[in-house]
Amino acid sequence: MRQHLDPWSRVIILITFILFAAALLIKGFGHDLLLEAGVFLVSVKLILMAYKNSVAAAKLEERFDRLNTMMTRVEHLLETKLPPVNNVP
Repeated sequence: MRQHLDPWSRVIILITFILFAAALLIKGFGHDLLLEAGVFLVSVKLILMAYKNSVAAAKLEERFDRLNTMMTRVEHLLETKLPPVNNVP
């Protein structure tokens, strides 16, 4: 998980949590708690989406690397097994 969250994301997570805790201490557990909890949950959802996007991008990059390796192998096999083509019109 550490490799998918850059330092700025960690700072945003920390600031969001601090602001949520401060809002709870200042406003108390009253009616505004639902609003503060909603804002906090939206922030968490955005962070989770960014994490999932980072994981998916890493998986895609790995798959593209494997595909590139396979294509290189196929090209090499085709070059070594096919006879040269005459370019005579």
